[in-house]
Amino acid sequence: MSPLLSRISCPADLRQLSPEELGSLAIEIRDFLVRNVSRTGGHLGPNLGAVELTLALHRVFDSPTEPILFDTGHQSYVHKIVTGRHENFASLRQSRGLSGYPSRAESEHDWIENSHASTALSYADGLAKAFDVRGDRRPVVAVVGDGALTGGMCWEALNNIATSDRPVVIVVNDNGRSYSPTIGGLAEHLAGLRLRPGYERMLGNVKETLGRTPVVGPPLYGALHGLKRGMKDLLAPQGMFEDLGLKYMGPVDGHDLVALEHAFELARQFEGPVLVHCVTRKGYGYAPAENHLADHMHGGGAFDPETGESLSKGGQTWSGVFSEEMVRVGGVRDDVVAITAAMLDPVGLGAFAAEFPHRCFDVGIAEQHALTSAAGMAAAGLHPVIALYATFLNRAFDQLLMDVALHKAGVTLVLDRAGVTGEDGASHHGMWDLAMLGVVPGIHVAAPRDEPTLRAALIECLAIDDAPSVLRYPKTPLGADIVALRSVSGVDVLAETATGPVDVLLVSVGAMAPDVLDAAERIGEAGYTVRVIDPRWVSPVPPALADFAAQAAVLITVEDGVVVNGAGSRFAQYLGERDLPVATRQIGIPADFLEHGKVAEVRAAIGLTPQGISRRAIEFAAAVLGRGDRPSDRTSELFSAGHGPAQDTDRRRE
Repeated sequence: MSPLLSRISCPADLRQLSPEELGSLAIEIRDFLVRNVSRTGGHLGPNLGAVELTLALHRVFDSPTEPILFDTGHQSYVHKIVTGRHENFASLRQSRGLSGYPSRAESEHDWIENSHASTALSYADGLAKAFDVRGDRRPVVAVVGDGALTGGMCWEALNNIATSDRPVVIVVNDNGRSYSPTIGGLAEHLAGLRLRPGYERMLGNVKETLGRTPVVGPPLYGALHGLKRGMKDLLAPQGMFEDLGLKYMGPVDGHDLVALEHAFELARQFEGPVLVHCVTRKGYGYAPAENHLADHMHGGGAFDPETGESLSKGGQTWSGVFSEEMVRVGGVRDDVVAITAAMLDPVGLGAFAAEFPHRCFDVGIAEQHALTSAAGMAAAGLHPVIALYATFLNRAFDQLLMDVALHKAGVTLVLDRAGVTGEDGASHHGMWDLAMLGVVPGIHVAAPRDEPTLRAALIECLAIDDAPSVLRYPKTPLGADIVALRSVSGVDVLAETATGPVDVLLVSVGAMAPDVLDAAERIGEAGYTVRVIDPRWVSPVPPALADFAAQAAVLITVEDGVVVNGAGSRFAQYLGERDLPVATRQIGIPADFLEHGKVAEVRAAIGLTPQGISRRAIEFAAAVLGRGDRPSDRTSELFSAGHGPAQDTDRRRE
């Protein structure tokens, strides 16, 4: 381990270092980050840009007594390093290792575990209020990226923080980017200030000099400060923040430790709401990240630490297929427009934006606005396609329900990273969408299993102009095409071991098809006849599902969404309303916050694997059909007797 880093086990150790040692420590930390993240993957660029800022915060504020909160917690790696976790850093984002975000289970220095943007200011407001109720005036620090300030929740929190006298210190880590370059009017103002990051230090020196001059000094400083504010208001949001009631400080060079500490000390002493504007460079100190123009190595998998080149093997991806199809559709339909929330390239809209720049809109980190704006576009005759990570749809459910669905707006949502996503953990698993979407009146939800069904589903979504439509797919690699044996009213039969009634009907939802087909082989080897179908559309439920269910003893649904109120639950309810006595069971993701790890590891932990699916299916089928009978013989007996499958209601439920 690096010689200086080995001496840091808690933030107090930072206060023992000289300015020269601090500079050396910053270099060591950057090298440490590159070496470790090159192996584990993760958010390298944001953390390289926050090294000095984090060191200065921990030298000035007494964490954990004085909370330091990181909005979009992927910028907390340096915080983890200096709060006693550097020895375990090689386990970052690995199963049972360090989380890629703040984690209360890891350290008392992590007050919150947020990783969705624009939330830290509300947490800070709540903590400050709680301390105030107890008669405690300790400061609370919230580190917020400039991209997070495009989110409306930030401004709701600012409205409350600014009207109090509680000591909330808002540190704006301004690197001009959220994931992609930051979008919006506020970003333009901050960009103006970025042009002169040493300005505040110069004024501080003037104040110190004039402050020692009797009589003339303070009035002259006041006049200069007034002049400064008047000039800055032409370029920056200082006036806006101060009109809200926030003391504004900055801009401060976010890589100058002396300047940062000085600014934070002043903010700490103010004992009221203060905003400190720090200008940083994403990827700072590592040439491959600084020169990576797309996102400055914001996040990703393993890479070569010498060159920064990804070690990924590449290949076709779900996002890539969507990207290609959007460009093709855009060429033949001029009413199709695209919307993204600060993630243009990750969701596959970069090519569409390049081809049709006037028909692609990046609204910043503002998912709620994205949906309602799309409803407005639809009302004017366009067909908007909103591409989001599935986990971020959670933030805009009300807008989907009341602004899109209620108005019967023809808006298509494309949900990338649906299901288990892996190393980013609980906040990023896209597992909630199917359960949420099931209660939206009139919605159409497609879950493609491969490239052809993805392309077809997008075209079908774009043909729906009187209701919202959704297309969801996972982060996992795009596998080989799975050709249907036959199709009945839009429901595809993927495999079957009998032409008539079967013991087990497996209903595969979307990209679970390869695992379900593998499980079907295992079920067949156990002596049960089996059929695998793919409805392709989860909502509305395809009527043909009832026809297939009528020829099965047990029906088992498999989905990569939360099983409570998920697609399988809706299928079972649909069949129950039609008095079909088929025994049903749902297999999916438990309603829990899943840990981080490789996708395969997380799925294995919850039994969402071919082995786990087949084991549960066989156990359920045996309970329904009777363990003493040969499975297929028992099924034939039930059907030939005219009873339909599963007469014994006690056996129809697990």
